[in-house]
Amino acid sequence: MNKPETSIAQDVVSAGLVTHRAATEQVGAGGVYTVECVAPDGTVKWTDTFLNLVMNEGVQYMNTQTFKGAAYTAAWYLGLVTGPGSGTTFAAGDTLVTHAGWTENTAYAGSRKAVTFGTATTANPSVISNSASPASFVMNATATIAGAFLANVSSGTSGVLFSAGDFTGGDKFVDSGDTLNVTYTFSLTAT
Repeated sequence: MNKPETSIAQDVVSAGLVTHRAATEQVGAGGVYTVECVAPDGTVKWTDTFLNLVMNEGVQYMNTQTFKGAAYTAAWYLGLVTGPGSGTTFAAGDTLVTHAGWTENTAYAGSRKAVTFGTATTANPSVISNSASPASFVMNATATIAGAFLANVSSGTSGVLFSAGDFTGGDKFVDSGDTLNVTYTFSLTAT
């Protein structure tokens, strides 16, 4: 007797999903200081442009103000850093109270200089600056300057140290009567 032939058919379906679990958006932030030294006769003695280090408390302050909505004042002040720069070091953990690697320079009339920022641009990066109204320091002594910093108090140590930076070309020398015009430009980019 002949057996009928049988056939077994089987379909196998397999599927997979590939995801990019590490997909994130990043925001980059950075600032640039520009310092111009003008002699009493109006001639420009020197200019330097240099990057800053945004301090840990500066980043925390920006996040808190932006996302938590804590009490806020838009007052910002520029200050100068004393040279010699070979002994000047900035650290992310620096505050106005504790900054072992540098010293504030006060060889100018008045206190830290108020910053008047313009309107931030809507492009990527968004940029804000006081370039329309640089902070002016009228020096009242001969001094060695190593850089600049940005804080939210006009004097003392009770506020937030946002950022600081060191001249790229080494320390700069100023004479009594010179004026230092300081511009701070800060940008945020969604990269």
